[in-house]
Amino acid sequence: MKLRTFVFNPVEENTYLLYDDTKECVIIDPGCYSPAEQAQLKEFIQEKGLTVKHILNTHLHFDHCFGINFVSNTYGVGLQAHKGDEEFLHHLPEQAARFGFHVNEENPVISQYINEGDIISFGEQTLKAIHVPGHSPGSIVFYSEEYGCLFVGDVLFQQSIGRTDLPGGDYDTLIYGIKAKLYTLPDETRVFPGHGPDTTIGFEKRNNFYVKGNI
Repeated sequence: MKLRTFVFNPVEENTYLLYDDTKECVIIDPGCYSPAEQAQLKEFIQEKGLTVKHILNTHLHFDHCFGINFVSNTYGVGLQAHKGDEEFLHHLPEQAARFGFHVNEENPVISQYINEGDIISFGEQTLKAIHVPGHSPGSIVFYSEEYGCLFVGDVLFQQSIGRTDLPGGDYDTLIYGIKAKLYTLPDETRVFPGHGPDTTIGFEKRNNFYVKGNI
C-alpha cells in the first residue's frame, strides 16, 4: 500500500490518499478548499493513473468535508461515513462560518454508512472501521492490520487528543475509546491523524499526557 498526504485548507487538515499497484485508491477526509487544492489532488490522481473507489470520512467536521462534493462529482463516488455525524452535514455552512469559512454549494450527503467492524476494500488492500466516538459521535478510525497503520481523524494526535468541547463531544468517551480500541494495538502501529505529524501507538502510550492509566 502506498500513501500520499496532502495538507489542505487554512486549518491544515491532512487528507490521505491510499493506493496500490492495482491503481485503485481511497481518499480519506478530502479537505481541499480552494480550486488550487482541488487541482493538486486531481493532478496527482491523473499522474498516477488512479481509480477512486471510495471517499471515506473519519468524521464530518467542516474542515474534513470541504472537498467531498468535488471528489464525488469528479469521480462519481459517494461519501461513506458513520451515521452518528450525519447531522453535521446538514449544518455545514454554519459550521464553517463560525470559523470564518464560506461554503456556497449543496451539503454533501452520505451514500453509505460505515459501522464498527466494517471492512473497506480497494485493490488488494483492506481497511477495518473502528468506531471511537468522543471528538464527535461518529468518529471512525480506519485500520490496516497488514501495514500496521491507523488513520484516526481527530481522535488522537501526537501527544494530544481531539477537542471534546464541540457539539457531540465527550471527554470520558474519547479517552475510553482510545484506551480500549487503539492502545490495545501493537506499539509499532503508525498513527496518521487529521492534523499534524504522524506518531505511533507506543509513543503515545508513553508520552501522551491526556491518555494515562488503565481502562
